[in-house]
Amino acid sequence: MDDGRDGRRIRVQLVDDQALLRVGFRMIIGSEPDLEVVGEAADGNTAVAEAQRCRPDVVLMDVRMPGMDGITATAAVLADDPARKVIILTTFDLDEYVVDGLRAGASGFLLKDTPPADLIAAIRTVHAGQAFLAPTATRRLLDACLPTLAGPADGSEVDVPPSPQATALARLTDREASVLAELARGRSNREIGQALFIAEGTVKIHISRILAKLELRDRVQAVILAYEAGLVRPGVT
Repeated sequence: MDDGRDGRRIRVQLVDDQALLRVGFRMIIGSEPDLEVVGEAADGNTAVAEAQRCRPDVVLMDVRMPGMDGITATAAVLADDPARKVIILTTFDLDEYVVDGLRAGASGFLLKDTPPADLIAAIRTVHAGQAFLAPTATRRLLDACLPTLAGPADGSEVDVPPSPQATALARLTDREASVLAELARGRSNREIGQALFIAEGTVKIHISRILAKLELRDRVQAVILAYEAGLVRPGVT
């Protein structure tokens, strides 16, 4: 049986408590020759059991569901198979859950009303080992979801020991820290290169080294760590 990891069809599992949404996603995914839906679930507990049965490559995971929520389910399906990829499904009013999902190991997020082309692109992107989080969405998401990570709301200084995240940043060179800061501000590789006067290819090399040094899965986790460490602050360019 094709397991979706040999360059052929990508196996996708749909997890959402709205049957109509699953039907729509199934139709979109089924129209692509390199994708197939191999399982569905309407709640987190079923999602975990179904993932063990159907062995998907990519899971589209809703957040709010009966029983086990999508965040807990994300951690569970990835614990079962770390090579598996999870894309969080959300709406604007549920953005506060996205960061928790990314921390649990998800590789990106999609809005439930995303255009079909973006849905397909997201599945292919995360299956290839990359995060699907557009630069503009990165900034909007973090401004909405991480207002308390970088310190007191009034901007006052608090004498506290360095956080584990801040300690981790000490592994980076000054240039790597600058690249990470620009990345966390939602800038693309090209924009980072322009801001720091370096080639786009050099930016890619720096990002690869940053991920390796900080032992992170992808750019999304790097952005979150940058905010948690106080390297950048939400709403500050």
